[in-house]
Amino acid sequence: MSRKFFVGGNWKMNGDKKSLGELIHTMNGAKVDPNVEVVCGAPSIYLDFVRSKLDAKFGVAAQNCYKVPKGAFTGEISPAMIQDCGVHWVILGHSERRHVFGESDELIGQKTAHALENGLGVIACIGEKLDEREGGITEKIVFAQTKVIADNVKDWSKVVLAYEPVWAIGTGKTASPQQAQEVHEKLRGWLKTNVSEAVANSVRIIYGGSVTGATCKELASQKDVDGFLVGGASLKPEFIEIINAKA
Repeated sequence: MSRKFFVGGNWKMNGDKKSLGELIHTMNGAKVDPNVEVVCGAPSIYLDFVRSKLDAKFGVAAQNCYKVPKGAFTGEISPAMIQDCGVHWVILGHSERRHVFGESDELIGQKTAHALENGLGVIACIGEKLDEREGGITEKIVFAQTKVIADNVKDWSKVVLAYEPVWAIGTGKTASPQQAQEVHEKLRGWLKTNVSEAVANSVRIIYGGSVTGATCKELASQKDVDGFLVGGASLKPEFIEIINAKA
């Protein structure tokens, strides 16, 4: 079955109202492939601002959320609050959350379950570090991360799986199209064996890790690469080129 190409922009902790306003103006005026689902991950303090300015054809995502609806959790935001801003996606398990902020697989699983129960779509991130790839345990790592996410998903139509080799994020090193395809194909195989063939065929597995206008076309041509999660380049006009990688 055909899977709708999905391009997420992860703005991380970047931008202000002026620069994001300019980026939104560029995106709203750009000619983008109508067959691509586009979602922009904005800093939580700007979710309301971005959703009110960005054209309705583009989705918006929070970059994180907590695992309960409300309470004494200083600094956290809940899926209910995200929904209240008219935002329908959240990025969970990004390697920076895992490795900079120490989030465990278990916590990411709990967050995933809660976000889905509250009607958010989840961009669930997985990926190995350089020493893990060099040690030949890429599959072991990404399968273990995927299992914890899968154990917490009832409705896969609301999940996009983002494979991001940690060694390629913000380093300028991109996994080769062949390396990306190899992991994506293995992930789809894991889903087929451990979830179902229907889910394996329908779920979108996107690639992240130094995706640019220069690298996107060849990556997009791989059979099991269903889109991108874009970091730095999503803050630049070349994000439009990446959205249109299949056009």
